[in-house]
Amino acid sequence: MSLITLDDILAVRDRIASTAVRTPLVPLSHERLAAAGFAELAARAPEIYLKDESAQPIKSFKLRGAYNKIAQLSPEELKLGVITYSSGNHAQGVAFSARALGAKAVIVMPSNSPQVKMDATRALGAEIVTVGPASTERKLKAEQLAAEHGYTIIPPYDDPAIIAGQATCGLEILEQLPDADLVLSPVSGGGLLSGIATAIKLSPRPPALAPAVYGCEPELAADSAESFRTRTLVEWPAEKTTRTLCDGLRTQSLGRLNFEHILQFVDGIVTVTEEEIRTALRIFLAATDIVAEPSGAVTLAAALFHANEFPGITPSSKVVVVVSGGNLDSTLRTQLESETAATHV
Repeated sequence: MSLITLDDILAVRDRIASTAVRTPLVPLSHERLAAAGFAELAARAPEIYLKDESAQPIKSFKLRGAYNKIAQLSPEELKLGVITYSSGNHAQGVAFSARALGAKAVIVMPSNSPQVKMDATRALGAEIVTVGPASTERKLKAEQLAAEHGYTIIPPYDDPAIIAGQATCGLEILEQLPDADLVLSPVSGGGLLSGIATAIKLSPRPPALAPAVYGCEPELAADSAESFRTRTLVEWPAEKTTRTLCDGLRTQSLGRLNFEHILQFVDGIVTVTEEEIRTALRIFLAATDIVAEPSGAVTLAAALFHANEFPGITPSSKVVVVVSGGNLDSTLRTQLESETAATHV
């Protein structure tokens, strides 16, 4: 199984430059964190920088990989259309990219996808087919429809073009903060984590100067952490992974190609609790100008509550937190704002 190269990633950067945004790296000041009511966390937090992928046109990093994959299809393949299976953000990435390149898009989504993501996908002109909550269900349905209609499948993560697309986020981090000590990425199927880690560890600098790269995921959907720890690809049942608030991190297993990259380039995977995720979401709303969805908040939760699990990280360390997406459900946002208000009474 061949891994992607630095040349692959550099080629993607040029290919997607007209569509995917070079997203900002935003410092999270200790002063603003304390002023928002989180003084205890601010006192022990490292220097945190937020890599804001919610600044993409679809409010998610998924545009990088989806556009890279679809842009390389032949005119004949584009004419027949594309299909994918996704809980939301990859769906929007494929829909946006297909529309930009003049192709039909069909998206297989779980019936429990957040309404905000289904509405956004449909608004981009995609046809939506719904199935049950298991990630295996939507994959099988997409394969069935592709066989029937000749659609090209655009995998959400287990594909070299997808990994190389997401890796461009890692290139940007190194350019924006060359002296970063640690980079934290959410992990579900592994597209973003495998891409970022590969870009960072293959960068032309001495390995000792490269930041550590860790994946972050919910305790309730910790198949990636188990796979990394045992060095064996494991799968969790849908009834376990769907327990987490993080709808984008409910995938039951890492992709095979993603796992190979992760074993080669990732330093570790940490897990966070649902309470820590909710606190991180409240911090985004109260102490930053960034709106993060639950899946995009696991990294901040890890930086604030699990800093002692990262070797060598101190309060003076520079930690990059990748905010993978900002498609926050409006009902959940109201709940979080009410929780924050209640704690300040």
